[in-house]
Amino acid sequence: MEVGKRDVRVNALAPGFIETGMTASLPKEALLPHIPLRRFGLAEEVAAAASFLCSARASYITGQVLAMNGGLFM
Repeated sequence: MEVGKRDVRVNALAPGFIETGMTASLPKEALLPHIPLRRFGLAEEVAAAASFLCSARASYITGQVLAMNGGLFM
């Protein structure tokens, strides 16, 4: 609210399990049944969301947290 009047938008990405070196050793067979989309996300998908939020197409979006977790926390 404080910086909106200066046309500054503040949003956040909250990724769930993303295919990276950090998640490579996780027990996927135990985790995937809890994720409605039945897969881990891709770094490219997170980058695409970040790119969108930084673009003019998202110029009226502010104060939001985009949960990118395949539906894990619905």
